[in-house]
Amino acid sequence: MMGGITDFLVKVVILAPPILMALTVHEASHALVSWLRGDSTAKLRGRLSLNPLRHLDPAGTLVFFITAWFGAGFGWAKPVPVDGRRLKNPRRDMIWISAAGPVSNILFAIIIAVVLYFLVSAGIFAGYADWKWFLAQMFLTGVTVNVILAFFNLIPLPPLDGSGILTGLLSPRAAMRYQELSRYGFMILLALIFLPRWVPGMPDIISYLVLYPAHSVLNLLLPY
Repeated sequence: MMGGITDFLVKVVILAPPILMALTVHEASHALVSWLRGDSTAKLRGRLSLNPLRHLDPAGTLVFFITAWFGAGFGWAKPVPVDGRRLKNPRRDMIWISAAGPVSNILFAIIIAVVLYFLVSAGIFAGYADWKWFLAQMFLTGVTVNVILAFFNLIPLPPLDGSGILTGLLSPRAAMRYQELSRYGFMILLALIFLPRWVPGMPDIISYLVLYPAHSVLNLLLPY
């Protein structure tokens, strides 16, 4: 019993910092690009911040921890408020604002991977000290979580970032029809995540759109 509890606590300690930072970087990037494009709404509400408490959604963070435990890492933070009326070019700027989150996660993953590479090359992780194992696992988890979060958010389904990108690319009429999916987006998303594990023969769309491409990127970033 104690071993199971200990293993659980160890995994939480390893998962927590990478997940919190990945979500924080993601949302702060949305706020930054929104501000750069003329809308200060998110900045005025304290979202242009690297303080995780400014961005966390309790339910989304919990789902992130649960799914990351099983090797995926699907979740969400509080949406960044954007007032399209303040943007310089609303349709174009919404594409940039939506893309900012996934792009920032990929860049963050690259930075973590580069730092890890130099630490490994310097022999920092040589030996068997517990702190070295913890640090190495946090770096590896940081790269993995950021890459998966980026691809997950590129799914073109409201309320994910991919829907914001697609909306900006569609004609105004088509964009309005597409955004009608918003009322069902969350339920569709949950179905795509969980039903393939419960319904035999149902295609695992999430794996095709997220896990497989993420695995390819991770093989490039973590070749050792």
